[in-house]
Amino acid sequence: MLRLSALYRYPLKSGKPEILQSIGLDKLGLEGDRRWMLVDEASGRFLTQRAEAKMSQLSALWNAQGGLTLSAPGHAALDVPLPEQDTDTGLRGVTIWRDTLRVPDAGDAAARWVSDFIGKPTRLVQVPLNRARMTQDGYGRDDDQVAFADGFPLLLIGEASLQDLSQRVGRSLEMLRFRPNLVIEGSAPFAEDGWKRIRIGDVEFRVVKPCSRCILTTIDPQTGERSADREPLATLQKYRAQADGAMFGQNLVNDSNGHLEVGMPVEVLE
Repeated sequence: MLRLSALYRYPLKSGKPEILQSIGLDKLGLEGDRRWMLVDEASGRFLTQRAEAKMSQLSALWNAQGGLTLSAPGHAALDVPLPEQDTDTGLRGVTIWRDTLRVPDAGDAAARWVSDFIGKPTRLVQVPLNRARMTQDGYGRDDDQVAFADGFPLLLIGEASLQDLSQRVGRSLEMLRFRPNLVIEGSAPFAEDGWKRIRIGDVEFRVVKPCSRCILTTIDPQTGERSADREPLATLQKYRAQADGAMFGQNLVNDSNGHLEVGMPVEVLE
């Protein structure tokens, strides 16, 4: 039997994960997932672990008021309130991949904190539901939207797929190197490659595109250090390569709001 074995949320894009037992869903995937992002103050371009590996040590936890609590080794914790959502003042132009949008800025106190952590002028921004981006062209439906995740609201990985990769690399790999939202147990390795629609609880999901992996997978999520041997990306490029890159995991879109809990059965509909 297929089962949802783990749930992860990443309130800040490229920050540390929250390990969850249950979570609600909204139009943009898991509630609160990747709704915050760091950007270069001058250019507005997004920052991630690809260029700033230290972000793996940045904890950004969702708080009950919808804001964020920032903490990191050597830095006092800071509670950041949710910016004003219903006004055009306080917006900042930002760029994430090919998308440009205007979103609420979290203010100067947050900017000072993240600038000190990153080591250069940086701003913290947040995306409300009404300012979300559209998902990647050519996949999904015309009204599918995403917050600050790379391309799609949700990422799913099967436990057996990670075990297969770990065996090929020759050492146990952490699931969090791959930053999934949903982890499934009970399937064969890479069974998720063949899924088109699944149901977890009362929520149906469309499987829209395999996930192309990058250098971020070589960063140890505990230490923030990069693997000298470029693993597991080097092995993925040997046996999971497609035209768009080395694939590991599947991008999903949820077709309704709802609620997920670890342990829920997973049904493959198509």
